[in-house]
Amino acid sequence: MNNQQIQPLTCHGHTRPVVDLQFSEPTPDGTLLISSCKDGKPILRDGMTGDWIGTFEGHKGAVWSSRLTRQGHVAVTGSADFTAKVWNTYTGDVIQTFQHEHIVRAVDVSGDGTRIATGGKEAKLRIFDLFRPDAPPLEAVGHTGMIRSVVWDDQRHRLLTAGEDCLIRIWDLRTMRHTDTITCQAPIYDMTLAIDRSCLMWTSGKTANFWNVDSLNHDDITTHVLEHKLSSVSLHPDHSTFAAGSDEDLWVRIYDFGTGEEKEIYKGHHGPIHTVSFSPDGEMLATGSEDGTVRLWKTGTSNTSYGLWKFNDNT
Repeated sequence: MNNQQIQPLTCHGHTRPVVDLQFSEPTPDGTLLISSCKDGKPILRDGMTGDWIGTFEGHKGAVWSSRLTRQGHVAVTGSADFTAKVWNTYTGDVIQTFQHEHIVRAVDVSGDGTRIATGGKEAKLRIFDLFRPDAPPLEAVGHTGMIRSVVWDDQRHRLLTAGEDCLIRIWDLRTMRHTDTITCQAPIYDMTLAIDRSCLMWTSGKTANFWNVDSLNHDDITTHVLEHKLSSVSLHPDHSTFAAGSDEDLWVRIYDFGTGEEKEIYKGHHGPIHTVSFSPDGEMLATGSEDGTVRLWKTGTSNTSYGLWKFNDNT
């Protein structure tokens, strides 16, 4: 295991725990990073420098989930104030507000940026059409516990939802019917698609789980049992390693994807780790913590300058 101390960039601005992070895909303006926080004010940053771009102000409760379109021009957020909001990332203005009957715990947006999906305390999946915001949403019911994660898988015409009922449900976008289920041994805390959209990853109890989404066989799931109960997991773009965070641990840990062996430990946060996310190029790892900070860790080997880091051929 590599115990080399890595000094992260610390991004301040939040006043309460940071619970969700997402990098955008590369855009003409660079890669963006959005953070969700219990202070109710999602923040948009430059994904490579951590520089503040803007704060989305309008929610009246904790924001549990934030997602960006692939073009980075729109953000979607879900909140404890029973709303999902759609934002213009260039102006910070609210485009639409969609009212719910309880806490919105999870959001995602379609690849073309025209529809959003939400889930939460109601255990109900909803799809809203941004071209017809006043139209009733499409709805699907199946979970018996709160939906913690929603993943939009355009390439395969499906949505995936993960809940406290220990189930991942797969829905056909064309019919809104439930087509398959993956059963876990513990509630699913967090679920996302890898940046290349080839692998679904989720945490359940002490397990980090990875499924090739092109496979029709659930036996193709790779599962690693780790030391702590996990809150978040992120697969490196080259699929060689993965990062994991835990609500029971102050350290970010890097593991070998093939063996599950612990490779590195990143020390710096002063509270449990709620969320981890690799950048699209794999050169950065973003982490969010109970301590209210976002930290950016240089994980790649390129000599590119990132933020305050400057590299030379001897680095």
